[in-house]
Amino acid sequence: MSDLPRKAVTRTAKLAALPLGIAGRATWGLGKRIGGRSAEIVGRELQQRTAEQLFKVLGELKGGAMKFGQALSVFESALPEEVAGPYRAALTKLQEAAPPMPVRTVHAVLEERLGEDWRQLFEEFEDKPSAAASIGQVHRAVWHDGREVAVKVQYPGAGEALLSDLTQLGRFARMLGPLIPGMDIKPLISELRDRISEELDYGLEAQAQRAHAAEFADDPDVVVPDVVHQSDQVLITEWIEGVPLSEVITDGSREERDRAGQLLARFLFSGTARTGLLHADPHPGNFRLLIGGAEDGPPEKWRLGVLDFGTVDRLPDGLPPTIGTALRMTLDGEAEEVHRMLCEEGFVKPSIELDPDSVLDYLLPIIEPARAEEFTFTRGWMRTQAARIADPRSPAHQLGRQLNLPPSYLLIHRVTLSTIGVLCQLGATVRLRDELAAWLPDFVPAETDEEALEEDGTAAGA
Repeated sequence: MSDLPRKAVTRTAKLAALPLGIAGRATWGLGKRIGGRSAEIVGRELQQRTAEQLFKVLGELKGGAMKFGQALSVFESALPEEVAGPYRAALTKLQEAAPPMPVRTVHAVLEERLGEDWRQLFEEFEDKPSAAASIGQVHRAVWHDGREVAVKVQYPGAGEALLSDLTQLGRFARMLGPLIPGMDIKPLISELRDRISEELDYGLEAQAQRAHAAEFADDPDVVVPDVVHQSDQVLITEWIEGVPLSEVITDGSREERDRAGQLLARFLFSGTARTGLLHADPHPGNFRLLIGGAEDGPPEKWRLGVLDFGTVDRLPDGLPPTIGTALRMTLDGEAEEVHRMLCEEGFVKPSIELDPDSVLDYLLPIIEPARAEEFTFTRGWMRTQAARIADPRSPAHQLGRQLNLPPSYLLIHRVTLSTIGVLCQLGATVRLRDELAAWLPDFVPAETDEEALEEDGTAAGA
């Protein structure tokens, strides 16, 4: 019925062949070097062939394989440049497209979920998908009331495929580890598995999207398309035009990159504060830069379109205040207080003894973007951080291995790292400190706020 391979045997065989293919190419590379070709040239060819096969398979399988590939794609900034080049094109292909379902399969799902007369709900419906993702694909259409809409249709068997893929990928996670230095692949795969049921439930997705659309209605910076109709395996939302962030990354001007980066950082923190929901899938395919025509004015008038609310973290009280407090104290050099808070929150287990000053030395380079008035995120900076933490000889690596990530912070941590990865892909200059001060609880101490108000009052009286 569908070109999504659903049988566990078929999918497992394709994924299981990946380690064998990587080993085979390594042997091929050795043979080429013995034949006299330089290690540099052979290495580059080996990386390119490995990337092409790995992400071709992940994209073809869709499901959890493609979801894993998309999650990895935002971290390509951490790769050394001589390695990143061959991987970059293959990685970014997963952010916007995948092989589509046959038209007959799409029609069958729509008939089953919307009724035999489903065509009467639309004035127009494009059979060719405008985008394809890990568990569904999107078709552009015109709703019966004249609104342009995006119709997301879930792949039949998507749930089974997600579980099968991620189980298989977990079996050789260690082999995939070198793709992203300093990142433990296995917890990423486990966390993706934990989110499967939520992502498959279009009812939950519609609920989260409606909440964001209502909160950001008429917002000057962020656009969230509202939900038009929802049923099992079909989600219909308003259509928005815009430049995909993946295109801004590859071809965007300096103004486009900086504006997209600023708005992405703003949405990360403001969205959670305003809705109690953390958008937890921040890869470039889920964002659009709405530039419009010349009549829309300068870059500060451009807005960020946000799509796909299938994965969210429900934080009714917003981000934990301890994040802002710990961040502020780290910037202020309060080593003892930072260490105490990390112990209280479970980042340092009772059996582990760490030197507070060493903990501070470990954290300060990571939060460097929050120190300056504005910070330019670059692949070079990301690679430096990844190398510092990944190098077994470095004190940062040894200390990092002793830290613990409490379950309640796991998704927040991944979303933050993913967003930073996208900012580095953009090469954006961002006033991150402004967004933290505006939206992150306890980042600016209460007494500072009061002092500022008093100063304003004094100035006004003068």
